[in-house]
Amino acid sequence: MHPLNRTKNKAEERAVERVRRICLAKPEATEKLAWGEPTFRAGKMFAMMDTHHHGADHVAVLVPAEFGVQETLVKADPVRYFVPPYVGSSGWVGARITGKPDWKAIEELIDDAYRLIAPKPKAKRR
Repeated sequence: MHPLNRTKNKAEERAVERVRRICLAKPEATEKLAWGEPTFRAGKMFAMMDTHHHGADHVAVLVPAEFGVQETLVKADPVRYFVPPYVGSSGWVGARITGKPDWKAIEELIDDAYRLIAPKPKAKRR
C-alpha cells in the first residue's frame, strides 16, 4: 500500500482543494484515493494529484491530454508544466499548482481531460 501523500502548508492545501472543487463539479465525477493521492474519475481517471509524490518538490495535477498538448505546454512553459513519471509516456501532462498557478489554464486542462475521458452520453431512443 502506498503511503498517503500530504501537503506541506495551507497554500498547498488550498490549491488541492481548488482542484478537487473543479474536478468534482463535473457530471458523474468521483474521487478515489490511489497510489497515496486523490484521483478523480468519470468512469476512467481524468485527473490525479501529485502531492510531493516520490519526494517531488511540487504539488501538481496530472491530466491526460490530446496528442501534442503535452509537448507544446512543456516546451512553452517548463516551470509550470512537466512530463509526469509513469503516465507521461501516455500523453499525460503535469501542471504545478504551487506558487502562482494560472487557474484559468488549470481549469481548461481539467475540462479538456474530462471531455477526453468521460463516457459519452448515449443517444436517446425514440
